[in-house]
Amino acid sequence: MENEIQHYSEAIHALKSAILKSRYKVATLANKELLSLYFGIGQFISDNTGKGFWGKGALEQISNRLVQELPGLKGFSSSNLKRMRIFFEEWKNLFQFRPLLTDELQIAINQLYVSNKSEFEELSEQKINYFFLVSFTHHSEIIAKAKSIEERFYYIEKAATEYWTVDSLRTHLKNNSFLKDKIHLPNNFDKTISNSDFRSKAMQSFKDEYLLDFVNIEDPDDVDEREIENEIIRNIKKFIMALGSDFSFIGNQFRLIIDNEEFFIDLLFFNRKLKSLVAIDIKKGKFKAEYLGKMNLYLSLLDENIKQIHENPSIGIILCKEKNNKIVEFSFRDFMKPMGVSTYITSVELPNEYKNILPDADSLKNLM
Repeated sequence: MENEIQHYSEAIHALKSAILKSRYKVATLANKELLSLYFGIGQFISDNTGKGFWGKGALEQISNRLVQELPGLKGFSSSNLKRMRIFFEEWKNLFQFRPLLTDELQIAINQLYVSNKSEFEELSEQKINYFFLVSFTHHSEIIAKAKSIEERFYYIEKAATEYWTVDSLRTHLKNNSFLKDKIHLPNNFDKTISNSDFRSKAMQSFKDEYLLDFVNIEDPDDVDEREIENEIIRNIKKFIMALGSDFSFIGNQFRLIIDNEEFFIDLLFFNRKLKSLVAIDIKKGKFKAEYLGKMNLYLSLLDENIKQIHENPSIGIILCKEKNNKIVEFSFRDFMKPMGVSTYITSVELPNEYKNILPDADSLKNLM
């Protein structure tokens, strides 16, 4: 009986995996087809507008006729038709197109990379695929706010890999995440991590600033740090989305013992890409040099008692409200454990329309 149950469980797992993969593939193909269609329509509108065949109000008349001809048709308002034209014209400026068929957008994106090699270190098929994984609405927002090719592909890749909603994308665009991601958090990785590959990945895995729009505390400076921690725990999936897709949550107030004395790490994660434990200490105010001493102790205990043999050394992040980078730099000099200092923004510092923009638990389940 037990073997039979195990057999059913394995069968269900296999079927579930196949169904989810199939749905994902269908959704990807459908999105690619839509983008190709919109691109082709955009080219048609652009050609007719540019040659003077269509005057003012043409798009509104065309939209109304389309709805009459195809009752229930959605997504072809005059404003959306205009976005399709912009979609075509913005990408057309970078390379020459012949009349586009629905399966030719992939070729066009390849041509984009070939004709703009100076802006990209290497041509990645996976990177090209990101283009087709984000919706037309995402593309429209990116085109409107991001001007360079590099910046646009940054947001396209982030939206595809981190499952950004349109509202989340808008917030990242408003917050200039592209520029801020180029600013690495103050750290001592160069001195404390000898392996160049591990060091490079560590530099890329942490941000100088994190958007915690789900932490809804009127004045973080007037509350206990545990209250901020509790807000994060209540929204742990959203916090992981803010950190990045490679982080897995281990626990909060993680207990460490040395000579019968207890120490507690606010938040402990494991990063799959780094193959490393990541300890996060939350501070409600400005960074102080003494914070590093306690974090150094945490990392020593983690490496001695918790870290597995095959794992890389543990990394510590001080997450505080403010920091002076020069003070952080001098504070690091005598510590030999890899650490960094990041800041955070809570919901009270964002305009109302940009609050609570990360997916809720049900949305995250659907995404997974």
